[in-house]
Amino acid sequence: MLEGKAVIGETDMLQAMQRDALDLAAKALDFFDVNEATEIARFIKKEFDRTYGPGWQCIVGTDFGSFVTHCSGCFIYFCVESLAILLFRGSAVPEAEPDQFTALEETVKA
Repeated sequence: MLEGKAVIGETDMLQAMQRDALDLAAKALDFFDVNEATEIARFIKKEFDRTYGPGWQCIVGTDFGSFVTHCSGCFIYFCVESLAILLFRGSAVPEAEPDQFTALEETVKA
């Protein structure tokens, strides 16, 4: 398990969700090798989708940058040994009006 090994960098999640994220990371590392970052991310994302509803995104790796928009209370970034894990629920943006796309197309054509 990850007791004492995970270091949380940033989060706005409730403690229970944070524990779930860390527990799922531990399970993922039991199931997958540390170099199977995509499988680890898929596992954590699918479990959070199942437990907390759809829209979760998970990025796992050793070297990546990010700049994301997320729902309030749905963000955690933590490290487990050499792996960094970013888990967040994407924030929906209101749908664009049809004329906005037309205006954009005209701007691009000009």
